[in-house]
Amino acid sequence: MNIEEFRAYCIAKKGITEEFPFDENTLVFKVMGKMFALTSLEKLPSQVNLKCNPEKAIELRETYDGAVLPGYHMSKVHWNTLLLENLPSKLILELVDHSYDLVVSKLTKKLQEQLAELKE
Repeated sequence: MNIEEFRAYCIAKKGITEEFPFDENTLVFKVMGKMFALTSLEKLPSQVNLKCNPEKAIELRETYDGAVLPGYHMSKVHWNTLLLENLPSKLILELVDHSYDLVVSKLTKKLQEQLAELKE
């Protein structure tokens, strides 16, 4: 999977914005204002940071040693860095969904209701 495919998948989700809050090279994807994915547009090979529950994060790092790493510049407990070229596209999409769902589950009830009302 390349970074353009990753971006297209992220922005197709409901309630998404994309921003450059840190610098002009770090693209951040947010659902209802909360970050669920980010990527550097300059790093090669392409890599992304995704939120992950702690147990699953450890399992993924062990299973995909060298392709799934503790989150770069993030909480190592709750974030993973994925090297896109070294992982199956299907897995990457599942992990994007997992990250999105984790963030949505932590939104306030009001924000969850607003998200539910949005058209896909």
